[in-house]
Amino acid sequence: AAPTDPTEPTVETGTIVGEAGDPRNRAKVHTELGALYYGRGNMAVALEELRIASAADPSYALAYSMFGLVYMELREHRLAQTNFERALRLSPSDPDINHNFGWFLCQTGREDEAVKYFLQAVRNPLYPAPWRSYSAAGVCSLRKNNMKDAEEFFLRALQQEPDEPASLLQLGQIRY
Repeated sequence: AAPTDPTEPTVETGTIVGEAGDPRNRAKVHTELGALYYGRGNMAVALEELRIASAADPSYALAYSMFGLVYMELREHRLAQTNFERALRLSPSDPDINHNFGWFLCQTGREDEAVKYFLQAVRNPLYPAPWRSYSAAGVCSLRKNNMKDAEEFFLRALQQEPDEPASLLQLGQIRY
């Protein structure tokens, strides 16, 4: 399940479809296991599950996005960026991958680049939580002392999710 804090990366797990021996199914299952181990802070096992996933289906974009999250957590920025970029090449409009890469860029001092990926995430009409990316774009804008854009992003987040606490708090701090 995805965290509700917009400053956290999103980890999506879906339902399992297909035959047990199907390479895509194996990749999905092992990516989901990797996400669970990542969520529990066990990066070594998460990496092993993701290696199995990417070996089963080298075109499964979500596995590379999870690699990116794990390497980001391990502060292996070059490996994180390489994996996020590979995930985006495989699935350029995936909102979770765009959000996660945006958050990585924001965390590594590339706030202006990050906002572009957050906005790409919200362009996907099937994205279940666009407020999360708007709020994260607001956080990145604050880091650049761009109060005008930050306020606009937090307002957009609150239009999508009116009771979202992080955006309410940030907007309150900007205005007062």
